[in-house]
Amino acid sequence: MDLALQEMAKRIFPLCESFVLIEQFVESRSQFKTGLVNHAFAATLRAFLLDYEAMVAQLEHQFRLGRLSVQGLWFYCQPMMASMQALSTVILKASANNFAGSAVLNLLQSQAKAMAGDNTVRSLLEKMTQCASNAYLGILERWVYEGVIDDPYGEFFIAENKSLQKESLTQDYDAKYWRQRYSLKDGIPSFLENIAGTILTTGKYLNVMRECGHNVQAPTSENSKLMSFGSNHHYLECIKVAYDFASGELLNLIKEKYDLMGKLLSIKHYLLLDQGDFLVHFMDIAREELTKSLMRLTRKNCRCPPLLSHSPIT
Repeated sequence: MDLALQEMAKRIFPLCESFVLIEQFVESRSQFKTGLVNHAFAATLRAFLLDYEAMVAQLEHQFRLGRLSVQGLWFYCQPMMASMQALSTVILKASANNFAGSAVLNLLQSQAKAMAGDNTVRSLLEKMTQCASNAYLGILERWVYEGVIDDPYGEFFIAENKSLQKESLTQDYDAKYWRQRYSLKDGIPSFLENIAGTILTTGKYLNVMRECGHNVQAPTSENSKLMSFGSNHHYLECIKVAYDFASGELLNLIKEKYDLMGKLLSIKHYLLLDQGDFLVHFMDIAREELTKSLMRLTRKNCRCPPLLSHSPIT
């Protein structure tokens, strides 16, 4: 073969290597244990490979008709080279680090930003990111609208500590249950980093109401579906609406069912300056307890929940 044709044929070999690499990745990431994000990413890659195989079939048909030369093969394959190479780079990094969940999404996003100079490759990687994130956004949607973590592969960035039970609150009146029952994990998707705290709080509010026997679910519509993210930031608006709804419902529950204003008035009446003479009287009769050192105080004597529940104001 002519040396020029050999050199041109060698230029096509990386395309074949990328195809094999992507195909192997698709097969390995389609397994049950690899997680929802990898499943979605593999499905998108499989659809991409089908388009590639359709092109190869067309080229083979042209070759059998005697209408395809090496130069023609290179001409038709060249547009696919950059896309296949970019996907190979992502796959090599994902495989080497055994990425799953948000790590895959962050890798795809960073690679898309790195290819900002090539609109075709950047658009392809953004499409891959969108498709791979759909499953992740489904988990997020259930959390902000229902307060439920439906995360069979542990990919979500919010962890639930099931060892903490609400029954423990009867022995220890502190915020440990609500602070540690649900918490943020490492590996937050980059497009959710700035709003991760709001997402955590939204689901917590829904769980507080559920634990109080007040089941509530945020009203949803087609416009509120968290099916994709992009430059329009629609998903951020949906999360904010869900947060406003959950916080509003919780505030109404505390005010109406648990008489928040009555409790605050009792605190004002007995412990603040609403009745200055009572405060002076209280300080006099509590002098002995108040002068004790911290080590001598007992938690039992420092608690007085019946004071507020039986006060005349409440």
